[in-house]
Amino acid sequence: MSLLSSHCANFDTLRQAAFNNDLALMDCRHRDTGEPIAVLSAANRLPRGEIGFVPLAMLFNDNPYEFLVPPTAPETDALPATDMNHDPPTSPPREATS
Repeated sequence: MSLLSSHCANFDTLRQAAFNNDLALMDCRHRDTGEPIAVLSAANRLPRGEIGFVPLAMLFNDNPYEFLVPPTAPETDALPATDMNHDPPTSPPREATS
């Protein structure tokens, strides 16, 4: 599989945000097409009470079972390889816990 270390870091950020009740569902739009996209974001609490939203995942607009092949499915071997060697997004800094 082609999970990057940044995927794992973003997943950990998502779990921590959910645990802290700092998870937001945002109604965004695709920059190129204008298509509406539901985005899961972490609410990053900033100084002076400000909140910055860190997008972590997009939700499917259609039936995801029509688009995905489970990693254990035999047809996975026949799929073309993709280039995952790109600059991954960076996750927000974690707040210190006491």
